[in-house]
Amino acid sequence: MRNLLLSLVACFVWINAALAADYPNYDELYVNDFAFLLSEQEELKIREKLVELRRDHGIEFTIVTIDSMFSYAHNGQIEPFATGLFNHWGVGDAERNDGVMMLVAVNDRLMRIEVGSGYGSDKNTPMKNIIDTVITPHFKKGDYFTGINTGVDYVFHNLTGQWPGEADATGVEKALNATRRTVDRIGAWIYAVWAAAAGAAVLLFRRWKRNRPRRCPNDGSKMERIQEDLDDDYLQAGQITEERLKSKDYDVWCCMRCDHRTIEGYKNLFSRYGACRSCNYKTLESDSTILESATTTSTGKKRIDYSCHHCHDSWSVTRVIPKKSSSSSSSGGSSFGGGSSSGGGASGSW
Repeated sequence: MRNLLLSLVACFVWINAALAADYPNYDELYVNDFAFLLSEQEELKIREKLVELRRDHGIEFTIVTIDSMFSYAHNGQIEPFATGLFNHWGVGDAERNDGVMMLVAVNDRLMRIEVGSGYGSDKNTPMKNIIDTVITPHFKKGDYFTGINTGVDYVFHNLTGQWPGEADATGVEKALNATRRTVDRIGAWIYAVWAAAAGAAVLLFRRWKRNRPRRCPNDGSKMERIQEDLDDDYLQAGQITEERLKSKDYDVWCCMRCDHRTIEGYKNLFSRYGACRSCNYKTLESDSTILESATTTSTGKKRIDYSCHHCHDSWSVTRVIPKKSSSSSSSGGSSFGGGSSSGGGASGSW
């Protein structure tokens, strides 16, 4: 009974999280780059593969990039947001439920490949492997185009048994493409191993640097670090706010002989908060709103609202959204097929 109640509560929270989100409307079926990670030429290259998948195999596969889920009133895990967005748009054929969505929340450093309910759980492991070994190694380097583009290739192959363009390629071209993909995947594995080792080394160095003994600059005696739950008495209000937001953590070292104090700050490398223009604390939050969607004939406009959790300064700026490629609306209609997902797929972070 206890496990049943916990499952019902978890399900209730999941559903509420999905319903609470304010999902964006799609501009086209293939690439909705709301985070502006891709150039027009990069969008076109990816779109051609997705058009081929829909035209030749009848599978709808859409790419979505956003700044953060918070911009759409969602705080929490990416899974319910992705499932809700997938079903809100109706990706895939309504009878086969074979659609696929690749969602990238760049500031959250989270992504998900959501699949239609027609796949059951069969695609969960393959999609997880593609995310971990093909996509996120490129994301860690800030190369979002290569991560998304190569990920599309491997999802395409997993769904159809063919690589993009393979149906029309010659034997020589197929061999060259296979060799190139093998080299790329080996390179991704090498980078993943190197990045893991480098990351571990950096973490160990940061830990050593933070915990090493301190000597008082006045009398040379050994300093002691104030306990975390007591050091707020020595911090400024902005520093306390940073710790509350987990954008920065502070250590206070004190000399027991002369009462000299040293305050050292450590940035959270994965924090979504930036430095405020007024108080300079890492307590600034931003939220984007699309004012006018870009079309093939005109640019769009978005507003970015900034607010500081410490000094409460707030301001807004507008940015121009580039025109969409004229090929954005080509091939295969302008609306999804009404498919749905029951939460299958896989997620990853970088």
